[in-house]
Amino acid sequence: MFSHGRDQLSIPGPSVMPDAVLQAMQRPSPNIYAGEMIDIANSLYADLKRVACTDGDAVIYIGNGHAAWEGALSNTLSRGDKVLALACGRFTVGWAEMARAMGIDVEIMDFGGHSPVDNALLQERLERDDGTIKAVITAHTDTSTSVRCDVQALRAALDHAKHPALLMMDCIASLGCEPYRPDAWGVDVTVAACQKGLMTPAGLSFNFIGPKAWKAHDKADLRSPYWDWDSRVHGKIFHQKFCGTPPTHHLYALRTALDIMLDEGIETIWLRHTALANAVWAAVETWGKNGPLKLNVEMAEARSTAVTTVLSGQTNATELRLWCENNTGLTLGVGLPLDDTWGGKPDNVFRIGHMGHVNATMVLGALGSLDLGLKACGIAHGEGALNAATQSLANTFKAAQ
Repeated sequence: MFSHGRDQLSIPGPSVMPDAVLQAMQRPSPNIYAGEMIDIANSLYADLKRVACTDGDAVIYIGNGHAAWEGALSNTLSRGDKVLALACGRFTVGWAEMARAMGIDVEIMDFGGHSPVDNALLQERLERDDGTIKAVITAHTDTSTSVRCDVQALRAALDHAKHPALLMMDCIASLGCEPYRPDAWGVDVTVAACQKGLMTPAGLSFNFIGPKAWKAHDKADLRSPYWDWDSRVHGKIFHQKFCGTPPTHHLYALRTALDIMLDEGIETIWLRHTALANAVWAAVETWGKNGPLKLNVEMAEARSTAVTTVLSGQTNATELRLWCENNTGLTLGVGLPLDDTWGGKPDNVFRIGHMGHVNATMVLGALGSLDLGLKACGIAHGEGALNAATQSLANTFKAAQ
């Protein structure tokens, strides 16, 4: 009844794309041997580094985030090397499974789906290591759980243990949404992708490479021609940067998206995401005062500002999601299976994406549709969630004046 009009996509990626990004792709195929395409593509690397707050080298892969996972592993490790994976949700586990399939020895420290890495336990494990662990991998924000790890604390654990392992971060959900300073925080490899905070159609992913990672690259025997950083960074021929034909129209889109982001300013983008996330949390906490809805992450400092995972107890979240989608045009993120984290049932969890090209009107519209869905589906909930969300945003505006 209320779904006619522009739909609202509030899944945690692919995210909403600005009209200008879509329009940038509406053009014929360019000449890939000379002219504008080469200039545009070459301009991307410096600006990607500005968004990622790094002076390290940037690599662009034609592929999703899993491609960037493989790129990071293959360029730094050899068969039989050991990796320590710090799991706070499904995606670090997925990265670890990929490493294992590549012939890497993987140890997973599982911290559950509701809290970040316990850095004391991490430090203790590193202090017991005999030097076999070559890399520590984890997600800055795990998109399944919305748990955000404290990157600086991870680096401190490595440093206090005097451990030489590489620190590799999956920032697929967080880049362009949450504060992240890999050089200052001691990250050696950053993995990212274009379809979330960077507001570009899925299909591009990135590695950002620090000096220590380059040293590991020299000895890595998992390197292969397609994934190799060397040709993509140092290749003298344009096509070497993409190991063949460049993804022309994705590059046009990414160029426009980066222009939008740099015009707003990366720190302003972080503040916007924080303000919108606080509004979402205020609404969910208010609904939960008289009903089953609950934020998956209790510690506010460990919550992602790009995505919020919501638990629905014994209430079927799938029915609520589908009611909103079919009747209001709001599409929410599904719950991802996480072994026993959700009781083995993804039907009692959903996710609200608030990343990338989002503003107060869009987020409040999503929360309003959810409020309507709770009422229409007869799901118990506390009243006043929209008031709590708008008051949170109003407080942010007042503080900024």
